[in-house]
Amino acid sequence: MNTFNRQEFASDNYAGTCPEALHWFLEANASGHEPAYGDDRWTQRSTDMLRKLFDIECDVYFVFNGTAANSLALASLCQSYHSVICTPVAHIETDECGGPEFFSNGSKLLVAENTSDAARLGKLTPDAVHTLVTKRTDIHYPRPKVVSITQATEMGTVYSVDEVSAISQMARKHQLKVHMDGARFANAVAHLGCSPADVTWRAGVDVLCFGGTKNGLPIGEAVVFFDRQLSEDFAWRVKQAGQLASKMRFISAPWVGLLENDVWLHNARHANAMAQRLHQGLCQLPGVMCIHTPEANGVFAQLPAKTVDAMQARGWKFYQFIAGGGCRFMCAWDTTEASVDAFLADMHTELAR
Repeated sequence: MNTFNRQEFASDNYAGTCPEALHWFLEANASGHEPAYGDDRWTQRSTDMLRKLFDIECDVYFVFNGTAANSLALASLCQSYHSVICTPVAHIETDECGGPEFFSNGSKLLVAENTSDAARLGKLTPDAVHTLVTKRTDIHYPRPKVVSITQATEMGTVYSVDEVSAISQMARKHQLKVHMDGARFANAVAHLGCSPADVTWRAGVDVLCFGGTKNGLPIGEAVVFFDRQLSEDFAWRVKQAGQLASKMRFISAPWVGLLENDVWLHNARHANAMAQRLHQGLCQLPGVMCIHTPEANGVFAQLPAKTVDAMQARGWKFYQFIAGGGCRFMCAWDTTEASVDAFLADMHTELAR
C-alpha cells in the first residue's frame, strides 16, 4: 500500500470529512450571507433533526470539540464545591487537561476504584457510584453531584440500555445528574441496535455530548440537554468559553449531512465492522493477545515489545497506553478492508522474524 495514502489506526480523528457532511458544508458556503452566531437556517435545521432523532424537545448547542462539550456540560451541572463520579480511564479524568475542573471553578472528579470486571472494561457500576456517594457525607468532602459515563467507553466497550438505566436509577437515588460523554456515541448505538432515545433520556441521561468529529464531521460536537432546565444560561457559558462560533453554519451544516439518511449510523457501523475484521485477524496471529472482543470501533491487544517497535518503524501509528504493554487500534468511518489487511500482513511478517 502506498504509504503516502496509508490509513492509520492511532485515532479515528485521523480520518477526513465524509462526503455527505462535506456536501452540506459547501452548500452552506454557497448560500450567501447568513445570520451569525447560530441564527442561520443550517443551525435551525440540524438542531431540528437532532430533536427528531432523539424524539424529544431538547436543547442543542454546538461547540468546537469534545473537551469543551464535556467541560461546559459538567460545569452547567455542578457548583465549585461539587464532584463528578467517573472511571479511572474516563476522558474527563485522563485527557482533558483539567478542563472540567477549570470551567466548573473547581468541581472535583471522584474516580471509582478499578476492582470489578466491569471497571476493567472501562465501565462504571451502580455499586461503584453508591460507594463513592456514601463514602463520606461531611462538610469537608466535595458533594457528589454528577455521574459521568462514556458511551462507547475508552476501552471500546458499550453500556447496554439496562446498564445505563441501572446507573441512572442509582444516581436518582442519591439526587445526582447523569452526563454521557458520547464522543463515540454513534458507534455504541450501532452496536446496540437500539434507538438513540432508548439509551439516553429514556434510560435516565440528562445531558449527552454527541460526538461528530470522530464520525465523519470536519469539526464540532453537539451538547444535547434532555433536561432543558439544566441548560439555563448555557449559551452564555459557551460564549464566555470562546466556543460560540460566529459562522456557526460551518459547524452545524455538516451535521445535516451526518443526520440525513442515517449517515451517522452507517459510518459507525462501517467503523465497527472494520474493528471486528482487525480483531479477528489479530486473534489469528501467534504472540498476540486480544484483551477483549471489540464492541465499538476500537481494538485492544497486547503485542510483543519488539513487534511494537518494528511496526512503528514501518511507519504504522497506534497508541500504547494500557498497563502491561497494551496497544489501541482505532478504525474510522473510512477505514478500508485493504488498510486492515495491509496492517495484518505487516504484523504477520514481523511476528515471523
